[in-house]
Amino acid sequence: MSDILASSRAQNLDVQLRTLGPLFRITAKSLETNRELGRAEGLVRVWFGGKILHLDSIRLNRETLGMERSIFGIGLFIGAVAIRYGYDCGCKTAELLAINDSDLYHSKLVRFYKRIGFKVVHEVTGSTIGDMPHMLMWGGVGTRMDASIAELLVKWCSSLVCYSSPLKKKFYCQARVFFCSAQALIKELRGVLVSRSDGTRQLRKS
Repeated sequence: MSDILASSRAQNLDVQLRTLGPLFRITAKSLETNRELGRAEGLVRVWFGGKILHLDSIRLNRETLGMERSIFGIGLFIGAVAIRYGYDCGCKTAELLAINDSDLYHSKLVRFYKRIGFKVVHEVTGSTIGDMPHMLMWGGVGTRMDASIAELLVKWCSSLVCYSSPLKKKFYCQARVFFCSAQALIKELRGVLVSRSDGTRQLRKS
């Protein structure tokens, strides 16, 4: 998290995270004008498969639309802090809805989220009964998208973290890939191993 925040400050952004129970809010302010440029809100919810990072909204102020770094800069930093927070809370998956307010803006949102690692899981159109739970949860129609939090961290590390040299950057990203792969392997092995009464473990019989 400290690396992401340091990198944002290098771009004249003050990104802050505030939490209240499972709820969180992330704001990005300009260090030059102290004006808020964008924010994200959501919560960490518990589901059958584990904790999920629920990204309720990511908003950018109108003045950022003309900025070169707007959606692929400010939006990315806000999203990175959210994803890192979800990872620290033990979330495996991040979920969001690319809201469909207009065809043009919706298509840009979907392309942006795909670019940073999200995948389409469902189109919420409001035309079927199955869309009702999504509409009640998100408050609208659009494209439901999910992403692996570990994969997002690996994907974003080269874009958001400041490095003193290209070699250090390469080493850091390779280490992050190894770390996430090792974590996934450990979790898989835990499902294969069973505890015995004497405190040792043995392989689960299939």
